[in-house]
Amino acid sequence: MSKTSEAFPGASQTPEGMVYKGAVFSTVIDKCEGCGRIRDFEGAQYCSSYPMPNAKWAMGVCNFATHTKTTNGGAQAKVNPLKASKRAAKGR
Repeated sequence: MSKTSEAFPGASQTPEGMVYKGAVFSTVIDKCEGCGRIRDFEGAQYCSSYPMPNAKWAMGVCNFATHTKTTNGGAQAKVNPLKASKRAAKGR
């Protein structure tokens, strides 16, 4: 069994894209390059987690992307002052 058929068993290629379990998968876009979820199928690359990669990247970074790091903008987590004083009293 080849690697392409292992990623999407029972999939078929159509003019719209790859059909797998009733969903039509679109090919990955350039922002997906380097992601660990990309799988090859009949000479094209598809995301194994989401059928429409372009839609996932439309509002910013794809939450399935394994090649990007998320940041909180340098902001530190808010600390409850009451809990902080109790922790300080315990010596933590």
